[in-house]
Amino acid sequence: MFLRFVTERTLAGEAESINERWLGVEIFGRRADYDTAADPVVRVTAAEIRKRIAQYYQDPAHANEFRIALPSGSYVPRFHKPKDLIDAASKELSQASPETLTVPEIPPVPHPAHRLRHFALVIALTTVVAGFVSAGSILLWQRLHRPPPDFFWQPVLNTNDPVLLCIADQLQYSAIALRDAAEPTHQILLKDNLTAVVMDDVYATVKVAGILQSSAKRYTVRGEGATNLEDLRNGPTVFIGAFDNAWTLRLTNSLRYRFANNADMSQHEIVDSRAPAQTRWMVDRSVQIATNNYRDYAIVARFTDANTGKLSVIVAGIGRGGTIAAGEFLTDSDDLAQLNRSAQAAGNKTNLEIVLSTQIIDGQPGSPKVEAAYFW
Repeated sequence: MFLRFVTERTLAGEAESINERWLGVEIFGRRADYDTAADPVVRVTAAEIRKRIAQYYQDPAHANEFRIALPSGSYVPRFHKPKDLIDAASKELSQASPETLTVPEIPPVPHPAHRLRHFALVIALTTVVAGFVSAGSILLWQRLHRPPPDFFWQPVLNTNDPVLLCIADQLQYSAIALRDAAEPTHQILLKDNLTAVVMDDVYATVKVAGILQSSAKRYTVRGEGATNLEDLRNGPTVFIGAFDNAWTLRLTNSLRYRFANNADMSQHEIVDSRAPAQTRWMVDRSVQIATNNYRDYAIVARFTDANTGKLSVIVAGIGRGGTIAAGEFLTDSDDLAQLNRSAQAAGNKTNLEIVLSTQIIDGQPGSPKVEAAYFW
């Protein structure tokens, strides 16, 4: 797709407009203001295509075919007749590796009077190249077409260790209702010992797992009751859920923003350790249960745990809606872009912690809103 795109644009007389940012937007769906230094998708793809072109023409079977080249440092293709390259190409092929190979070039002819004559040539060239580029470049394009991981997830994705998703679990069922295969409306109750998982926590888990899977990052999912300190030493861990996840409460207890509750668990809140007397982010459980309409709060954080030396990510709300909102925030490109700007303004510190809020209406959370942020 990359090679066909730049070939067609060159044929249309648009060679001057072909540059890295334009290709990133047009081919790979990047935003117009994306950071080309942090996201080298165009350069990586072009380098792969140059290598495959060089490898293709090293085969004597293709010696008499039309030639196409993508010069190093440029994304504008050059086209050549075989007779122009026989001597020069054979000499260079014997001396250069595919990565360093360059081909004598002639400039494209974008003038309208010559377009028709060159159309058949370009079609032939792209057809030839499709045979050796398609399989590899399609896979490469699919891998690179996805949006670049935000800076929040990049440290997690860059590690060689698998990621552990530590999700809250609750042992609460001693029986399970199974449906009869012959008559699905008929249920049979059987004794069992089940580990229940809150569906709203599963939602956040699936959102995070999607980020990892799209980047081919290995991960496992484990209940907090089955997670031990040794597990946390094996790689980055994402902790999902707050008051039903002991690991989340332990880890956030030393952070600036942490979870708290009163003695009878009727009020839950996020407190600022620098202003512990202030009550800003609290959920009254009686209101939550009675109306199902309330404002929920969540913590999202990324930091290196001093006990394990590994990255820890927190995705946890006071209520279930808060956890959903946290999962949405950490997988939404606009929200992460906002967080990126805040991090840059704070000096691109390694660790960060955010307090979010979301309005719950009939049990369903709205969009997350940043209430406070801290970088260190």
